[in-house]
Amino acid sequence: MMVLEREEHMGDLKVFRVRGGRATKIPGASVAVERELQSLIEANMEAMLGIRFLASEYRTGRRHRGRVDSLGLDESGTPVVIEYKRSRDQNVINQALSYLVWLRDHHHEFERLVADRLGAEAAGAVDWSNPRVVCVAGEFTYHDTVAVEEIGRRIDLISYQVFDDVLTLRLIASVAGAGGPSSRAKAPSSSSGTGPEPVAVVSVPQHRLEGAPAKVKELFGAVDERLLLPEGAWMEPQQHYLTYRRLKKFASVRVLPRKEVVAVNLKLDPATVELEEGFTRDVTKIGCLGISGVEVSLRSRADLERAEELILRSIAAS
Repeated sequence: MMVLEREEHMGDLKVFRVRGGRATKIPGASVAVERELQSLIEANMEAMLGIRFLASEYRTGRRHRGRVDSLGLDESGTPVVIEYKRSRDQNVINQALSYLVWLRDHHHEFERLVADRLGAEAAGAVDWSNPRVVCVAGEFTYHDTVAVEEIGRRIDLISYQVFDDVLTLRLIASVAGAGGPSSRAKAPSSSSGTGPEPVAVVSVPQHRLEGAPAKVKELFGAVDERLLLPEGAWMEPQQHYLTYRRLKKFASVRVLPRKEVVAVNLKLDPATVELEEGFTRDVTKIGCLGISGVEVSLRSRADLERAEELILRSIAAS
């Protein structure tokens, strides 16, 4: 049974229990013991964060003198260091970054761990270009969100709250790091006015738009705007495509100027989609750039409207 500790100032999320037409506010809380939060997320890491769990309390040896709370491998094959704090703690980011240094020095050790837990194929596909840090805490300050922009590493700050038997996770800040063409991801809007200001980003690898017809550029703008519409949506530029996500990825986008197509890959099971030739196709069994699921080929705003239901389904799963 989860033991909770009530806190009065835990962000702007409010939850109400409605019975007989009457709404009663459920106070937000943090877990009473940090390890309880860690155990809960480790047991459900792929469902909650889109990260495959590898190890808990992993010892880093004499030089680095510590234990990584959790090690994981995300859906792109990127190594992940995850650190937890029950409430607010200024050291959680520094601690996670120190373990990132250990990770960069121990590629072979990490890959052996992946091979033991997930198999040789997963170990051979580990992507070391931009290892990732995830910090989970009850609260982060505005200064935390500003500081991570200057670090130049790939970092996610995730806040949590507990409402009775409901756990909420909220992506507070996400920085793409130095491994891609841009070091920053797009910040979500803040209805309360207290969050970080949105930062400028590279919207798409510019060489993909050079020489593209005006209608393709306009269509890409419409797709980008649509995919950033959900609350908490972020965009991360990759070398050849863009990734859109909340806590988990829900879309990737490529611009194909010669075909006059904006290709959107959605995280959907093709068996649940009625595929239409020339519009949607199953890309789970072929090598593809971006998300492996259903690829939607958009040639007009009308196609974007046709794809709306599929986009909503993919977003809902993120």
